[in-house]
Amino acid sequence: MSKIGCGYGSEWHLLRYLGYHRALLSQEVGAALGASGVEWLDFPFSPVGGRLQDDHEFKGLEFLEGKEIQEKWTRFWPQSGNAQNWDAVGRAAIGKEEAWVLVEAKAHVEEIKSRCGAKSPRSKAKIAKALAEVREYLGATEQPLEHWLEPYYQFANRLAVLYFLEREGVKAHLVNVYFYGERKPEWQCPQSAVEWEEVVREEEAWLGVEAGSEMMKRVHHVYLAVNPLVV
Repeated sequence: MSKIGCGYGSEWHLLRYLGYHRALLSQEVGAALGASGVEWLDFPFSPVGGRLQDDHEFKGLEFLEGKEIQEKWTRFWPQSGNAQNWDAVGRAAIGKEEAWVLVEAKAHVEEIKSRCGAKSPRSKAKIAKALAEVREYLGATEQPLEHWLEPYYQFANRLAVLYFLEREGVKAHLVNVYFYGERKPEWQCPQSAVEWEEVVREEEAWLGVEAGSEMMKRVHHVYLAVNPLVV
C-alpha cells in the first residue's frame, strides 16, 4: 500500500468519498455500471500486533473465497512482488447478474504510469504469458507485447485480473475513478473530465485495446471533481 497523502492524492480523495460522500460515489459508479447502486466492502484490519495504519486494501484476489480459484490464480499470475491493489471493492446488481466492482483511483497523470518491476525470470515469463493471453483475447495484437509492460503496466495487469475472472466465470467490472481539480503544482493534475479523457485515450491506444470489445465493456471510467463546489 502506498503512503496516503494528507489532504491530497487519489487514495485520500477516494476515502473522502467513501466516508463522507458515499451516496454520490455509489450513484456515479452505479450509473457507469448500469446498476442501481453499489455495496462497498470494508477493507481488512491490520494483523494482530500490527500498527493501525497498516490497515490495507484488498490485494490480488483476496476478496474472493474458494481454494480452487485461488490456486488457478497462483498458476496464472506471480504471487511474489507487488500484487494488484484495489482502492475499493464492491458488489453491484447489474441487470440480472451480481458482479464484483474493482476500483482504481487516480488524481494526477503520473499515477497511471508504471513499468513491470518483476525481477525473477520465472515471474517475468509468467507475466508475459498472461498478458499475451489478454492481449490476444482483446484483439490488441497490433501493438507489441512490450507496450503492455511499460508505461501503462498497471492498467495492463488490472485487465489481466478482469480477463482471468471472466475466463473463470466470475462476473466483475473494472472502474477507473479519475479525480479532477487536484491542486498540486508539482503534479500534472487534470482540471476537468475532458482533460482526463484525453489521457485515457492515449493509454488505451498505446495498449491497442478497443473500447467496444466485449471485455472492455466491463471497463468503466468515472470522472469526479475533488470538490464539485469549486470546479
